[in-house]
Amino acid sequence: MGKVTGFLEYERLEEGYAPVPQRLKNWKEFVITLNEEQAKVQGARCMDCGTPFCNSGCPVNNIIPDFNDLVFRGDWRNAITVLHQTNNFPEFTGRVCPAPCEAACTLNVNDDAVGIKSIEHAIIDRAWAEGWVQPEVPAVKTGKKVAVVGSGPAGLAAAQQLARAGHAVTVFEKNSRIGGLLRYGIPDFKMEKSHIDRRIAQMQAEGVEFRTGVLVGALPEGTKITNDAKETVTPAQLQAEFDAVLLTGGSETSRDLPVPGRALDGVHFAMEFLPQQNKVVAGDKLKGQISAAGKHVIVIGGGDTGSDCVGTSNRHGAASVTQFELMPQPPEQEDKPLTWPYWPTKLRTSSSHEEGCERAFAIATKEFVAGTGKDKGRVVGLKTVHIELQGGKLVEIPGTEKEWKADLVLLAMGFVAPAASVLDAFGVDKDNRGNARASTDDDGGYRTNVDKVFAAGDMRRGQSLVVWAIREGRQAARAVDAYLMGASVLPR
Repeated sequence: MGKVTGFLEYERLEEGYAPVPQRLKNWKEFVITLNEEQAKVQGARCMDCGTPFCNSGCPVNNIIPDFNDLVFRGDWRNAITVLHQTNNFPEFTGRVCPAPCEAACTLNVNDDAVGIKSIEHAIIDRAWAEGWVQPEVPAVKTGKKVAVVGSGPAGLAAAQQLARAGHAVTVFEKNSRIGGLLRYGIPDFKMEKSHIDRRIAQMQAEGVEFRTGVLVGALPEGTKITNDAKETVTPAQLQAEFDAVLLTGGSETSRDLPVPGRALDGVHFAMEFLPQQNKVVAGDKLKGQISAAGKHVIVIGGGDTGSDCVGTSNRHGAASVTQFELMPQPPEQEDKPLTWPYWPTKLRTSSSHEEGCERAFAIATKEFVAGTGKDKGRVVGLKTVHIELQGGKLVEIPGTEKEWKADLVLLAMGFVAPAASVLDAFGVDKDNRGNARASTDDDGGYRTNVDKVFAAGDMRRGQSLVVWAIREGRQAARAVDAYLMGASVLPR
């Protein structure tokens, strides 16, 4: 504990943002990170608790008090060493993680939590700038071959851990670039893709092979899942060529809204809209890109994906943006004595909301309205009704019907499962939510019912956070290593 009274002397300092008019003109990140002195002061606020709830609040169990103290003392080199012990990619989590560690911070009981996420962000950016992030090439090769299917955060974390254990790892990705939903789901203004690219270079130096544009299994005709594959590999081929196969695909089957008018032009899943823009930013030439320019946009779904649609629509130059949320508006301040150290329900306003967005809560969409004349076949509006909780059920409130103007409707209501056809192609048993059935036990963890086939990340647990995907990728790598070698020294 660097400064015993730091939490009494210093206030929490948030990372800054570039002005809205400036950041809406481009697709660059706009967060202003803490400088060295600011990070040191924030590190001094850490109380080095006897029971650091932040550690358990963090899905990868980052050793948070230690790196806070090291930053306070100016020992940035050891701070990144501590951070990398538990997290392969802190530049991802330092940008897009909602920071459950901060919700669990003891200081958050009656004060503002330590700015853990901003400190993590500062550490990894400093480490890259100083050249401290280098390939870790294994001294000994095992001769074992592992296929990782899916190159999102779970697949990348697993691949890096397995390569460092000495295995020959090949990552298969159906799209033209590595990164999975990190690449195609998160807008560049939240995380520029150069952060993925330099990790890929590091992993290639560590021996990982990446094969893009390769679909493992099959996807149904007309699927709305992003797929650039020009080559198909069967599960049987992978099982014959590799000693173990790890399935780490994302939860990409979007939740639909089957109301009248759903088939109208102009009604799209968020994951049709967002990947297109990321491809354009990367330099791809697209025909028929879904654009919000000059349109009245309604985003249905109040989570992070909906927020990403809001920010993207504003950068397109939308005439207006409205976001619907089915549930009632949560309180602006959580009941800390009731919820701490768990993730609280409270109103969260993202940077995208601040850029311009009307928000409507406790509202259900009843119908998409079709246009006439030149707009025939296109959505021109939608009909809603307000709802309320009665006896644990959502009930419509009579007399609250309303019609809204809408030229573009984006469905961002979450994801129900990974691609079922891929799991079916391997013959993997699914749970009642459509995810691969596999436990996380030490004995046989992450193994499916199919011989030498494992599953982790969204593929196993369903839609979740990047930090949970990294955790599962690391744990699955340990399980695969133990399966291949009889024991593993990889950390859980």
